[in-house]
Formats: sequence, structure tokens, C-alpha cells
Amino acid sequence: MDPIVTTEHGRVRGRTQDGVAVFRGIPYAAAPVGPHRFRPPVAPAPWDGVREADVFGPTAPKNPYPPPLDRLLPDPEVAGDGCLNLNVWTPDPGGAGLPVMVWIHGGSLRYGSSAVETYDGGAFARDGVVLVSVNYRLGIEGFGVFPDAPVNLGLRDQLAALAWVRRNVAAFGGDPELVTVFGESAGAFSIAGMLASPRSAGLLRRAVLQSGVPSAVSPARARRTTRRVAARLGVPATAAAFAAVDRARLLRAQAAAVGGSPLGGGVGFDLVVDGEVLPEDPARALAEGRAGEVELLLGTTTDEYRLWFVPSGLIERITPLALRLAMVRFGIRGRTAAVYRANRPGAGPGEILGVLATDLLLRVPLNRLADARRAAPAATYFYEFGWPSPVQGLGACHGMEIGFVFDTLRTPATLRLTGPGAPVGLADAMHRAWVDFAVTGDPGWPAWDGSRPVMTYGPRGPVVVRAPRDDERRAWERRGR
Repeated sequence: MDPIVTTEHGRVRGRTQDGVAVFRGIPYAAAPVGPHRFRPPVAPAPWDGVREADVFGPTAPKNPYPPPLDRLLPDPEVAGDGCLNLNVWTPDPGGAGLPVMVWIHGGSLRYGSSAVETYDGGAFARDGVVLVSVNYRLGIEGFGVFPDAPVNLGLRDQLAALAWVRRNVAAFGGDPELVTVFGESAGAFSIAGMLASPRSAGLLRRAVLQSGVPSAVSPARARRTTRRVAARLGVPATAAAFAAVDRARLLRAQAAAVGGSPLGGGVGFDLVVDGEVLPEDPARALAEGRAGEVELLLGTTTDEYRLWFVPSGLIERITPLALRLAMVRFGIRGRTAAVYRANRPGAGPGEILGVLATDLLLRVPLNRLADARRAAPAATYFYEFGWPSPVQGLGACHGMEIGFVFDTLRTPATLRLTGPGAPVGLADAMHRAWVDFAVTGDPGWPAWDGSRPVMTYGPRGPVVVRAPRDDERRAWERRGR
């Protein structure tokens, strides 16, 4: 018999699949249309009877990934207005006290959804965890900055979903006091924003930041993106004017105005320091002790840059002159780059730029965050994913670890990145570490201290390395950039 659970807004019927109960497309907020468009999330209308929760709910309005990423990163689109929905996998909806993990997907705040096959929560439920995955508003509708609307709407959505979990997860067998939020890329820096927000108080106990750093910008800076889209549309940069524009046309204008990559730069979307949801820069807040009671697991992949540099052919087009100009743009000193060159004899300028960008934007800031938290009451743990995929020379690129964390190596979506030969044992180990962290706060290796222990998931399997490539890290610390 299919499981039925009573939530605060009504009953939902899920499905039993491979021994776990799955509920898909449960609304945690009203559809962001009509009077709710460009407004903070509000509770959905309650329903009578039993609502079928057997298919993924609508995804947020978004454009597809541009080539060549569209061939590597599947991004399903589910039609409909009610995109503020979530999914639950549970081993026992009649149970109690199970650990809960909430997944926040990435995608530069303008792509992605919870419907990606790689994010299937069955393995977590199999191992005793209630897994929740969340959709939230993307792009200009989630992160635009207007004079007549609140900002950080997508972040407000995520916080509303966490609040829903707090109030409802016990009905699925979960413990609302034992919630771990985890996410990758934009999902990770969204979580950093949550940790810095007073609105997250009491909503989570632990957090995992995969390839994302605390980051936010001023309203004035974020407003530039909104104005670029407005210029494409030929309308004022107000929420009222945007709400009057056909959604398909709005997405076309967004695609034309917004571009670039997290490592390569370009116009994009950001969290905003608004004095309300985000009172201050998350990087500063976390470094100064905010969320010090939250246990934290963070890390990167070894070759983050290769997702953007290799499939596009950019790595081959970067000349020595282009490398020097990029160093000037990012304020990277020649003495710092010299350390990287010495460690990679024969590497071309594209590879050197890629590893510099990876460390400048991800690895070094996360090391600094871990260092700042050494005196915090809660422990911090660091990992690095280094298994090199043979697909298109991607190596251990951005996002490669997700299928290992979810233990979904056999899904077609994951196979696009890993190919068929990915090591199952490595996925078992990484997935188990994430489960153990959610259950106990300890993923199975030493907490961060002066010896800088990093659990590396690479060709040799899980191995703890103390201060990996520390000469490169110190090159930034000694001389700035």
C-alpha cells in the first residue's frame, strides 16, 4: 500500500520504491504567480482529501544550460506555476527520530532543480536518513534587485522550505532537531547565506558546503544585472514592469544579458546584503563567529575549473598573454603564479590559469573559513574530491563529486560526467561519510586544526592528507594575491 502522510496543509500520498517511501512535488509555499510574484514566499492554500505526491513538481522558470554544458549537465524542466515544492525520501514514514538531510541544488542561481536524477535520495533513505530536496526561484525572479520588491527571494524560499521541514518532517519519521543542510556550488553559498542569516536560527544543526564559499554583494552591485535585463526588455527596472512581461520573453532577455561562469567571471546573480535576511556579508559574519555552534563540512574538487575550461576548448585558447592579463584583472602576483608553475612542469597557460582561479575563488577562501572557525565550539571538517573522470578530460571537475555523495553512479545523469567506470567503493565511502556527519557530526576523519587534515577522495581511495599543496596556499597568504 502506498504511504500517506499528514502535513500541516493536508494529506499527501507517496510511492514505495526500492523499499523506501518517496513523496514528490509537495508545495511548501504558494505558487509565485499573480500577487505572489516578486514577493516573499507565503504558505500554500490547504487542500482537502489526499494529494498525490508521485511525480516531481514544477521547476522554477529557467533557461537550459548553454552548449557544451547542456550535454554534460541534464536539467529537467517540469511545467507549471507551483515551483516552490520539495521532495522527501524516508525509510519509515511511521518512524521517529531519524536524521534529516536537506539538499539545495546548484546552478549559478539560474539553472537546476531537484528533479535531476543524480539527486535521487533513495540511497540516503536506505541508510536511515530522511532526505529532502528543494526547488526555489531562480534567475531574475529569485535574485533580481528592484526598488519595489524585496531582495533575496530565492534565499527566502530556501529558508521557507527549511521552516517547513522544521514543522513537518516528524510526520515523515524525521527529527526536526537533527537537520543537516547540504548543497553544491550556488547551493553551497546559499547555505552560507543561511548560516549568516538570523532567520535560520533553530532550523539546522549541521551544514555541508560543496564547492561554494560565503559570498554576497551590495544591492547597488546586484542591481546592475537587473538593469541589463531591463535594457534588453526595454522596460523600467522595476518588479511591476517585469511582472507584466511574458515569462518566455523575460527568460530570453535574461539569457542574452547574463553569462559567464563562476570561475571565469561575467554578469550573474548573487546573494545581497540587505540588512534584513542578510544583515552583513556572510564571509565576514562566519569568519567572526556566526553559526559557530553549527558543525561544518566543506571542501572542493581538485580540478574545479575543468568543467568550464575543457569542454569549451577554452583551456587551449588561453595564451601566455591572456594568462598575464587575467592575473592583472584578479590581482594575482607573479610570485604566486610561479609556485604553481614550478609544481606543474609542462603545464600550459590555460591549466595554470584554471588552478589559480580554483584556488583564488574556492580553495583558499574555504581554508580561511576553516582557520577562522578553529576556536568555534563546533568542529569543522575539510575534504577534497580528486577522482579524475576520463570523460572529455574533465578530471575531478566542478560537480563531479555529487553522484558519489548521493551514491547514484548508475543513473544516466551521473554517467554523463563520470562515464561507466567510476569506482563504486569510492562512492560508498563518500556517501557513508556524509551520512555519518548527519547522524553524529563526525564524517570519520580528524577535525580541522593546525595540521590542516583533508580527507581526499581520489584514485587511491579515501586518504587523509595533512596540508595538501600547502606551498601554494601559503603563496597567497604570504603575499596576498
